[in-house]
Amino acid sequence: MRILLVEDDEMLGHGTHTGMLQYGYQADWVKDGHSALEATKEHEYDAIVLDLGLPKLSGLKVLRQWRSDGIVTPVIILTARDSIEDRVNGLDTGADDYLVKPFDLDELCARLRAMQRRSINDNKAASANLLTYKNIKLDIAAHTVSCDDEIISIPRREFALLQKLLENAGQVMSREQLSQSLYGWDDEIDSNALEVHIHNLRKKLNATFIRTIRGVGYMADKEK
Repeated sequence: MRILLVEDDEMLGHGTHTGMLQYGYQADWVKDGHSALEATKEHEYDAIVLDLGLPKLSGLKVLRQWRSDGIVTPVIILTARDSIEDRVNGLDTGADDYLVKPFDLDELCARLRAMQRRSINDNKAASANLLTYKNIKLDIAAHTVSCDDEIISIPRREFALLQKLLENAGQVMSREQLSQSLYGWDDEIDSNALEVHIHNLRKKLNATFIRTIRGVGYMADKEK
């Protein structure tokens, strides 16, 4: 799951960004409204954590612009403003959830998982935290994968890749789309990194359903 964190407070931003990485998310961090708009032009995100009190362009104006541009990515507003009016304005502008500072990182990540579950089609979600596909089960909250009820050890990037493919089963995912869900701006990426991850998943899970679409990317066969 790739997250955009928009927060200008250095200490809070650094702590939140570090915590997200530890939770297994791929997180990009920007510190002003203009940078937030540019980030969403260049990358696709699964969710956005947005501060309201931003320099250059307020969080509400950024959110309003996203929704005007047709960007429907789920947004959690993160702010020190705790009045009812501020909350209503944020939600009416297009936010999906609201957290008031100071906040607990565990709660933020739980809310991100909840938004992620809502975005998964009902026929792909067996329960609140479980994604099933044939004989494979992904526990999103516990970050575990099982095949034929046997737990398989899978690193976080391979987990994220498998989750992305299964959530979009039947759809071709480009190399760029998949890479963006795995790596942040500062990550150094080997030219064959994605192929290595795909190879590892196929070997560990006997995942013949992951198909290579030459010249485009990869897809998981639609479950019958």
